[in-house]
Amino acid sequence: MAGLGSDPWWKKTLYLTGGALLAAAAYLLHELLVIRKQQELDSKDAIILHQFARPNNGVPSLSPFCLKMETYLRMADLPYQNYFGGKLSAQGKMPWIEYNNEKVSGTEFIIDFLEEKLGVNLNKNLGPHERAVSRAVTKMVEEHFYWTLAYCQWVDNLNETRKMLSLSGGGPFSNLLRWVVCHITKGIVKREMHGHGIGRFSEEEIYMLMEKDMRSLAGLLGDKKYIMGPKLSTLDATVFGHLAQAMWTLPGTRPERLIKGELINLAMYCERIRRKFWPEWHHDDDNTIYESEESSEGSKTHTPMLDFSFYSRTETFEDEGAENSFSRTPDTDFTGHSLFDSDVEMDDYTDHEQCK
Repeated sequence: MAGLGSDPWWKKTLYLTGGALLAAAAYLLHELLVIRKQQELDSKDAIILHQFARPNNGVPSLSPFCLKMETYLRMADLPYQNYFGGKLSAQGKMPWIEYNNEKVSGTEFIIDFLEEKLGVNLNKNLGPHERAVSRAVTKMVEEHFYWTLAYCQWVDNLNETRKMLSLSGGGPFSNLLRWVVCHITKGIVKREMHGHGIGRFSEEEIYMLMEKDMRSLAGLLGDKKYIMGPKLSTLDATVFGHLAQAMWTLPGTRPERLIKGELINLAMYCERIRRKFWPEWHHDDDNTIYESEESSEGSKTHTPMLDFSFYSRTETFEDEGAENSFSRTPDTDFTGHSLFDSDVEMDDYTDHEQCK
């Protein structure tokens, strides 16, 4: 399409018509593939979380916002039911929830709604200044860092993303459909990034902006357990939802090398939250030490993630009495320190990185 401007009008028409027909065919094919018995959803006193289908690489979601929302529900200990129907909200958003027949979309509005209806508040330990800082960091992550991740995921690393994408229905045309969906998404992401403004910069400049955001998060976290201190806050769900993409969905890319190398405290932070709030998310590298560029992605295999149609921390896992303690995965690093039950001394990791 780069040379489209030099083609005669009939070739341009052919290209555009063919593209439109391909998109229409992909949509119709998808609709046919996802035909299945409809679930009866009863949102009376139950949170129904609508989100994209699980990817096939063992990660809960390729969407930072879907992962943020589901992680928040687990952090707040709110039972919920997943629904992977693929239907967007009335505002064209994903994720969105239903509760007592009320529909709410947009993660910020969903959290406000749940706080009002159910009385939960992960930010109760934050003072006015900390709340202001939390909101500022949230906007940096969701309005700036997000777009650099989207570029890496859906433009620069599209072939790897296509391998992870899971579409309902399957069938003999699933590979073709994945290819079509990915390339349509790539076009949408590039258009939205251009409208945002960040997409008007070069690839190198976009990655420079990404690195600045990641370094800012690493500096803010420091050696603390969570972003705002020893206690969880809503900001942790936001940051984890985005950093998890760099950790587990962008193999061999610059953000993965950065988070598993120089910014190791961010990797430890992601592991701490994953092991604490996602006991069924077993990653094949649970006991490895992050090695930056020496890691071999080709030798890794992924275990499909088990999914619960109805998730409740209290009902699904036995709580042994400790607050928010329900991990069933190995919980120590190479030094023997816990990754999530106590603050890990960063000096041990610094010494290890220097000795490699």
